[in-house]
Amino acid sequence: MLLYSPPGRRPRHAPPWIALISLPALTALAVTVAAAVGVGRPGSTDGHSAAPDRRVATLAAELPWPADGQSSVEVEGLGSLGTRGEQTPVPIASLTKVMTAYVILRDHPLHGTQQGPEITVDRQAADESVSGTESTAPVQAGQRFSQRRLLELLLLPSANNIARMLARWDAGSQEAFTEKMNRAASGLGMDRTTYTGASGIETTTVSTSWDQLRLAREAMKNSVFRKIVATRSTTMPGIPGAVTNTNTLLRIPGVVGLKTGSSTPAGGNLAWAATADSDGRERLVLGVVLHQRANTSPEQGLQAALERSERLITAVRAALASGRGASA
Repeated sequence: MLLYSPPGRRPRHAPPWIALISLPALTALAVTVAAAVGVGRPGSTDGHSAAPDRRVATLAAELPWPADGQSSVEVEGLGSLGTRGEQTPVPIASLTKVMTAYVILRDHPLHGTQQGPEITVDRQAADESVSGTESTAPVQAGQRFSQRRLLELLLLPSANNIARMLARWDAGSQEAFTEKMNRAASGLGMDRTTYTGASGIETTTVSTSWDQLRLAREAMKNSVFRKIVATRSTTMPGIPGAVTNTNTLLRIPGVVGLKTGSSTPAGGNLAWAATADSDGRERLVLGVVLHQRANTSPEQGLQAALERSERLITAVRAALASGRGASA
């Protein structure tokens, strides 16, 4: 299996002297460099070198990585299981809302069961709720929802109008909020990510699976965020019917998040989180798959992302439960 070493720009064309180096020499050089920088290889976490673990490398090699797009997986306490696919920034659609929620909760923290301030639905969010071309929540001008309820509408049914409304509430305008998103991404080392809106509908919002895995790791440290993304459905006054999570993998015991995203240019995208038993303890497994069946329909892309993520989750959990990849 070929594992890609994330962030770090590479030249478009290899220098001509590369052809003069034998394959064994190149392999030895790659191993030496990987050991030095400690990124994008099994056993590394957030770019820092970890002790080599042959079992982790074996687990990574056995994973059913998606054949197209790009994917990254890591296990709490063990580090990276690797990244597959060229880490070229691609549209991420509604995965954008993970950063939207991250910035909102950073600027307006919630703890425990706190609901946060009441926020009034503005006319723009109400008008946008009847859009037939994007995912929205059916809200009316003048309705009041708590910050927590609006985060549920943002993350479960993936409401674009709520994403933009929260951006205006936090920063005065979506443009000002987007600047905050990009500063937050830079602070997390997401150097191949650019946000151009709060909802993800813009194809100019792009990222990589490695960058989105960094964000997922940080977002899941927030207990309120974790609670919301693990919710399959809920109800709330003023919203007809059930508010249902688009992440259908939550039906699987042990899957605890995280966020879907799909469009024709973006394909299917999923950041996922699951628990796994390993070496007598429960570990959090995080993964991201991007650009699955891009340029088909959003429904086909998302279905592919869900199915391929489920295979990864099943394989990692089975391997950890059997002792493969367990820490020494």
